[in-house]
Amino acid sequence: MHPALQSFHPLVSEWFVARFGAPTEPQARGWPSIAAERDTLIAAPTGSGKTLAAFLACIDRLVWQGAEGTLKDETSVVYVSPLKALSNDIRKNLDEPLAELKALAAERGIDLPEIRTAVRTGDTGMAERAAMLKKPPHILITTPESLYLLVSSEKSRKMLAKARTVIVDEIHAVARDKRGAHLAISLERLDRLTGRRTPRVGLSATQRPIEEIARFLVGTRRIDAGGRPDCAILDAGHRRALDIAVEIPKQELAAVASKEAWQDIYDRIAELVREHRSTLIFVNTRRMS
Repeated sequence: MHPALQSFHPLVSEWFVARFGAPTEPQARGWPSIAAERDTLIAAPTGSGKTLAAFLACIDRLVWQGAEGTLKDETSVVYVSPLKALSNDIRKNLDEPLAELKALAAERGIDLPEIRTAVRTGDTGMAERAAMLKKPPHILITTPESLYLLVSSEKSRKMLAKARTVIVDEIHAVARDKRGAHLAISLERLDRLTGRRTPRVGLSATQRPIEEIARFLVGTRRIDAGGRPDCAILDAGHRRALDIAVEIPKQELAAVASKEAWQDIYDRIAELVREHRSTLIFVNTRRMS
């Protein structure tokens, strides 16, 4: 087993190994810092597993509590996504692992209670909003604008008062504008609400200088005398290995491609699709697609 997984609950480590094998660099480097409740910024390319790096350390804490019978009906993790459409995708990507962990626990004879998730955005219906206030989710997924409303409403404030971790995804997308300034205020208000420096985990694409994003994440109270952010910065922003090839159709190229040339192109694209699990194809016009 990878050393980074040894501190996890046996259920979590067993599930992860069966599902993914070994952790990526952002995961292996990020988990110890997040588990230690230190402010952490993970900068890595898309597809490197940084979202799971943030979530799994939090899920592990909830699994330990569930297995020990100490899991309470309170919101422990607040996940903030700048994209409202992304919130539902994240919930789907969370609910599936949580269901698999619960099934694995049943197989191992462990009575693991349900770890609940909920989405709170401008599209959330009144019935869902009332339900999460009555029985708070353990993991709340929201947007910067909805977080502002949550820390401003008396009933919602009670739901967030026990939050132990805040995850800010795609933090680089909001750090540069007024929306980011608005979010920074909400994060400070959340600290005031919880009565402590609630640990923050930022997830960012590769940015330079990354220290500026870290300063935005931690807030003014977490800057040392030298102006450096008191934050673990895990920069795995190097490029992944690329396999690049240029291909041309078998037919002779001309100013206007012939039907035979297009058929060669279609056949080759179909062949590449069959050879790969995922294929992204860019075209110039809607008709061509």
